[in-house]
Amino acid sequence: MSRRRPRPSTRTVVVTGLVLSLLVAAVVSAWASSHPDGLEHVAESLGFADTARESVAAGSPLADYAAPGVADSRLSGGLAGLVGVGVVALVMALLLGWLRRGPADPGSLEPADREG
Repeated sequence: MSRRRPRPSTRTVVVTGLVLSLLVAAVVSAWASSHPDGLEHVAESLGFADTARESVAAGSPLADYAAPGVADSRLSGGLAGLVGVGVVALVMALLLGWLRRGPADPGSLEPADREG
């Protein structure tokens, strides 16, 4: 008979996922390839890369996976990754908080009692 391990709590899973995401964003991203991504590579190899237009997000603070004002490219990429993880974590926390509230009180949807 095999013994079942207890399931980790939701908090443990969330904290572990957040720590691993921060670690990958801040540390492992320093060893990311500096070569263009797949789409850019295909565009260059097929000869239509020069027809690309500037993205509307090109002027955003973290464009090209870099933090503005940071000269070291590895540090800049790591900081941009940390900010990205933070933004995603905040959006998820807000979304989950909103979803956990559950449906509105069913009694509040009924018409008010009329006297008469």
